[in-house]
Amino acid sequence: MPNRPRILIVTPEVTYLPEEMGSCAGYSAKAGGLADVSAALISALFDLNSDVHVAIPDYRSIYHDYSTEKHDREVEKIRQFLNEERIHFAADRAFLYKEKVYSASYKTNLKVSLAFQREVINNIIPRVKPDIIHCNDWMTGLIPAMARQYGIPCLFSIHNIHTMTSTLAEIEDRGIDAASFWQWLYFKRMPESYEESRESNRVDFLCSGVFSAHYVNTVSPAFLQEIVENRHPFVEPGLQAELTHKWKAGCATGILNAPEPEFNPAVDEMIRFNYGPKNHRGMKQKNKAFLQKTVGLEQNPDAPLFFWPSRLDPVQKGCQLLAHIMYETIERYWDTGIQIVSVADGEYYKHFKDIAGFHDLSHRIGVLSFDEQLSHQAFAGSDFVFMPSSFEPCGLPQIIGAIYGTLPIVFDTGGLHDTVRPLDLENSSGNGFIFTVYDAQGLNWAVDRAMDFFALNPDEREVQIRRIMIESVTEFNHSRCAESYISLYEKMLERPFIVSPFLSKS
Repeated sequence: MPNRPRILIVTPEVTYLPEEMGSCAGYSAKAGGLADVSAALISALFDLNSDVHVAIPDYRSIYHDYSTEKHDREVEKIRQFLNEERIHFAADRAFLYKEKVYSASYKTNLKVSLAFQREVINNIIPRVKPDIIHCNDWMTGLIPAMARQYGIPCLFSIHNIHTMTSTLAEIEDRGIDAASFWQWLYFKRMPESYEESRESNRVDFLCSGVFSAHYVNTVSPAFLQEIVENRHPFVEPGLQAELTHKWKAGCATGILNAPEPEFNPAVDEMIRFNYGPKNHRGMKQKNKAFLQKTVGLEQNPDAPLFFWPSRLDPVQKGCQLLAHIMYETIERYWDTGIQIVSVADGEYYKHFKDIAGFHDLSHRIGVLSFDEQLSHQAFAGSDFVFMPSSFEPCGLPQIIGAIYGTLPIVFDTGGLHDTVRPLDLENSSGNGFIFTVYDAQGLNWAVDRAMDFFALNPDEREVQIRRIMIESVTEFNHSRCAESYISLYEKMLERPFIVSPFLSKS
């Protein structure tokens, strides 16, 4: 085996790629955290001089807002610069002119997925001849079955539990020879034979990825454990069963995500006043005053300020819990000058607006649509950040908050459990406030604990926040995340495997 194994990362999303790989600022296609994780891992592997290759759809309209001719010239420049192609654009009209990675149409998303996987299976993998393939989420769920059939070690990462299904007939009609690896796919019912299943027995993409991959990871250890223990009723039985099988076989693990390096108050170009652990006290007050002025809140840098950073989704994110206690919390702590700012979109945006408007509290409650720069400023200017999700595969706002000295308030679940520990002043440990009963009173209890902390002597608060900021930037970073994936690659490559003749290296 070569000293530098060739790694092919297959991802439908990426935020950026290293300039040395030939990317430019325009190559960004993001729908969620997968894009950030992919970008960070690729960059870390490239920095370590790994032989890393990337397969991504050619979302031409997303990557560039200029002409096709200019796009083609840019790709050609990349290839000339590299001498060896590292970025592999899967080309198909299904996604050339898309404006977003995912569509509201099931059929469109399925069409895009099949086109992407066809190009990866038929063209990119034979050209790259990888030693290991790293697939991400349902859009790549058929590829591990092909990898299993041809003896290529494959890691399948689950960032979200969304999935889609299709029949063998439809998959093959899109140009994928599923007949050659159909026995490694996961069907909705146990297949009797290829012929019997081809037309009507639907293939689950996410479950297929888990079933056929050599190794599987979720983006937090606790979320994997929760699925194995069947603690989430929304997780399909098939996915729960297959992850459990992988877990018991020692072929599943959790690897925490990490925020982008730009999420650091010392270097963040989107905040008004940069700061670090040593000078956070004064600079956060200045950032708070700037945020208050920008949002239209009372100018009071000594007021406790709570920040809502995530989409206002009552199914997962817990915004209904905050809506339930928002007015009562403001009223109870009125004399402290307490304020709440939300920089997010979603179903509960109107609910938050109505609460502020009905009680004439626009000077204490700011409700704004998501804006990236304003969100960064809110992390820098707030004292606490809400993250009361009912479930969370990983989550990043709670991590970012701790890095910015903005202490997280979370429900004890998934990635929140793995990244937030109860603040313990006596032992100078922990980084946030955790409630264990998922209801409004549970959140209310955690808010009270946060306010207890805020009521401490400012010197004592300063010591704890400095510690939390230092610990967080050390613990939650892409280097640690990449190290975990690299260790997993090494573990997988130590296992014997047979390379297919048509994939053997020249």
